[in-house]
Amino acid sequence: MMPIIEVDQLVKCYRGAASNAVDGISFTVAPGEFFTLLGPNGAGKTTTISILTTTLAPTSGEVRVAGHDVARSASAVRRNLGIIFQQPSLDLNLSAEENIRFHAILYGLYPFRPTFSTMPRPYQHQVLELAAFLDLENDMSKKVRKFSGGMRRKLEIMRSLLHKPPILFLDEPTAGLDPVSRRNLWEYLRRVRNESGTTIFLTTHYLDEAEDADTICIIDRGRIVSYGSPQQVKAELVEHYLLIDAENRDQLRAELGRLRVEFVETPLFRIDLKERSVHQLIKAIETPLTLVNPHTPSLEDAYLEIVEHA
Repeated sequence: MMPIIEVDQLVKCYRGAASNAVDGISFTVAPGEFFTLLGPNGAGKTTTISILTTTLAPTSGEVRVAGHDVARSASAVRRNLGIIFQQPSLDLNLSAEENIRFHAILYGLYPFRPTFSTMPRPYQHQVLELAAFLDLENDMSKKVRKFSGGMRRKLEIMRSLLHKPPILFLDEPTAGLDPVSRRNLWEYLRRVRNESGTTIFLTTHYLDEAEDADTICIIDRGRIVSYGSPQQVKAELVEHYLLIDAENRDQLRAELGRLRVEFVETPLFRIDLKERSVHQLIKAIETPLTLVNPHTPSLEDAYLEIVEHA
């Protein structure tokens, strides 16, 4: 299957800058994939996503989105994109439906009509369907200024999905949302992806949002420092280990020595899990244990360590 996004040796250099904002990165995204771009502030994430969405021109390299070159066919690229920006871009003085309608008109999807009832029936059907899908069917006539942060995010998703784009770019989509709104928003996005096969390209500072990604790309100072599935990224630098303790610490220390199990006292007994599983190790130890605490690294652990090493 051909990639829906292809980035080959992408470089972006700003005039007067001492180094490249993006420095020769390459990656691909498959259709329907959940791809996450991570990195600290100033790493080049915003520059990369701006080039992919045609709002910034590359210095060199090749970038193709939905089969179109971003530099030569920007309009064709944009027709295949839905974008949710970090900062809301809704008109608070308009109703929810008016925001959707003017977006549809600007995209050339439908001709201008002054009211919802005078818009073509396909538009009405699509708006009602999406509003029901996002639990906004009773709010479309309300002014957006009365919406909560979560409702505004859902409206932005609705607007970005109106032209049924094969690719949805999410730039910090849950920034400023409360935990309940964050969870609900991701439930909606999973439904969108599962039901329509939409490719999702995410940038986020919430590392837990990237745990379900198919592919993670971590960049720092404009270069890729880690690339792969969440499991591969976590296995790259972060250690899995087991913390144990016993009332009779001398007995436990001697038994670990007999079993040739390497450990470090921190003051707990820390055992790196290399070729052993937690089950195998605990089964082999006869000394009564007072503490068994396996450490399974999170994506955040891996991210912090990878960026620190980079």
